[in-house]
Amino acid sequence: MDKHAKIYVAGHRGLVGSAILENLKSKGYTNIVTRTHKELDLANQTDVAHFFSTEKPEYVFLAAAKVGGIIANNVYRADFIYENMMIQNNVIHQSYLNKVKKLLFLGSTCIYPKNASQPMKEDSLLTDTLEYTNEPYAIAKIAGIKMCESYNLQYNTNFISVMPTNLYGPNDNFDLEKSHVLPALIRKIHLAKLLSEGQEGAVVKDFGVNNIKEAKRYLKSFGVSSKEVEIWGSGKPKREFLWSKDMADACVFIMENRDFSDTYNKGDKEIRNTHINIGTGKDVSIKELAETIKNIIGFKGDLVFNTDKPDGTIRKLTDVSKLNGLGWKHKIELEDGLNKMYKWYLNNKK
Repeated sequence: MDKHAKIYVAGHRGLVGSAILENLKSKGYTNIVTRTHKELDLANQTDVAHFFSTEKPEYVFLAAAKVGGIIANNVYRADFIYENMMIQNNVIHQSYLNKVKKLLFLGSTCIYPKNASQPMKEDSLLTDTLEYTNEPYAIAKIAGIKMCESYNLQYNTNFISVMPTNLYGPNDNFDLEKSHVLPALIRKIHLAKLLSEGQEGAVVKDFGVNNIKEAKRYLKSFGVSSKEVEIWGSGKPKREFLWSKDMADACVFIMENRDFSDTYNKGDKEIRNTHINIGTGKDVSIKELAETIKNIIGFKGDLVFNTDKPDGTIRKLTDVSKLNGLGWKHKIELEDGLNKMYKWYLNNKK
């Protein structure tokens, strides 16, 4: 990519998009186009068509998506499949119509079957049943992968799909109802610590509510008190986590150095599973994650695992040999990233 090429980062305010935007700027890219959701609804076909025909971006990072944790994915099933497919369809199709040189589509490792062999290789896609709680979201992302592959094969476009593992970092979502497990644990344990230290004013400020009774009532519904923090499930499931800035660096590296033709073997009669896993190749149990966060924050209370709640997939670890073979490897290890994440939360929470 030329440093002056016009680059559109879709979803630049989110965890993924903001990290990509920062990475691009740090590397000297000067012609970056962004739009907020208020300025451009990517689910609106007419608006997206007008944006592309007017702006004519040369490169596109498609990081915009409706995302959430296990609760949100299970409850808002229709919203997750509809909104994500609309966003993908509009951006990918308009990228083709407007002759975008290269597009990077970001999905998620939830595309893999619930019982996929571990670590999960790219070719395990569509080999078995998906995890029920996030099936609509996963199907939308699988459709995005197949859309990129199909446009490449039919129209000779250069659209690449990457599947990041669980991400965390600056600009993450700390909403207790909709956040992923890692930011939710950080906020819950932080608030439990404040309660245990009698810092009720800080708790009220964190929520922006009128009084401590209101805050405590809300926290109680999430199993948070001065003495303990409830965590869904047994704590046994294992998850892989990648620092968002590492993910962004991998994405920019791929856009700068690799093409769709690098994602499959040239002798293959059937071209499929061209997507690329992005991760660390290392995982940790939810219990170990929670205890590490507890130690970093300094909470002295108990962690209580509610086994009446679902665990979700027991293990999700990516095989990153394809990514490593393309020339990129992660830099930030989990404990270092968790320290960075907590410091960011303390400096940026409301």
